[in-house]
Amino acid sequence: MTLAELQKIYDQPLFDLLQQARAVYRAHWPDDAVQLCTLLSIKTGNCSEDCSYCAQSARYATEVKPTALMGPAEVAALARRAKENGATRFCMGAAWSGVREGTAQFEQVLAIIRAVHDLGIEVCVTLGHLTAGAARQLRAAGLKVYNHNLDTGPEFYGKIVTTHRFEDRLNTIRAVQQAGLSLCCGGIIGMGESVTDRLRMLEVLTGFDPPPESVPLNCLVPIPGTPLENQRPVDVFDLVRLIATARIALPQSRVRLAAGRARLSREAQALCLFAGANSIFFGDQLLTTPNTGEDADRQLLTALGLRPQTARAHDSSAGLPTRLPLP
Repeated sequence: MTLAELQKIYDQPLFDLLQQARAVYRAHWPDDAVQLCTLLSIKTGNCSEDCSYCAQSARYATEVKPTALMGPAEVAALARRAKENGATRFCMGAAWSGVREGTAQFEQVLAIIRAVHDLGIEVCVTLGHLTAGAARQLRAAGLKVYNHNLDTGPEFYGKIVTTHRFEDRLNTIRAVQQAGLSLCCGGIIGMGESVTDRLRMLEVLTGFDPPPESVPLNCLVPIPGTPLENQRPVDVFDLVRLIATARIALPQSRVRLAAGRARLSREAQALCLFAGANSIFFGDQLLTTPNTGEDADRQLLTALGLRPQTARAHDSSAGLPTRLPLP
């Protein structure tokens, strides 16, 4: 889909946009199920990258306390608890620029993935930049989904990150998809970008083949000590417009309400779900920022007549892959 086509969709009167997005949602997601994903930081802080929004960069003086890579047993215990609470996807993030095959840390990550996979919950990780070989090894260990966000449009990217290029992110995405992993890829709004930058991000996403399995849309949570600490909150109607446009442009992708949701009222979250979001991060904590509590989420879904996705619902959670032999 081109930028001009996306702009035409986005610029409609809000109610017309919502009506169109709702029709697309109903055509592709008729069961009114919301995917619950739990996110865990398995290695926190001391990252060498300079992403302006991130509290985990070693370049910024934030309150985040660095922690070493967690062990498989500890992570598996938390994944088991997440599954018992209703999550069908367990997402794990490690703060570093990327993984390196053959290192002790990479072997530990593979062991973590095996341990979580064996619980029967869908496994997703975000580990930074990947080579094609690393992506194949992650899939062989039982990984289903790899998260690697674009963050923003290509023209704005250099204003928030200088330690790597937009093209580097695209290279990792190619490696992920060539390895047969599902792609989770979205971005962040509220960093000072224009609407055009946001739509350029969607334009890139619609060009992936296959399209992303899920598209997390984050609202910036300004962190004291980072270059973006004084950014103003995103207008909720801007978020709703982007969600609705993403739903129309990527009809078969899950659209996830991600970071910043704790700042939204129940009514704002309901509008986002009506506009086409059908996935949320579930649990009190994201990587380094707070999230809406589990009880509040259950109450909201009940009030809206929505239900949590079951482990075998719709597409990506069905048929968890067995571990593959190493290539």
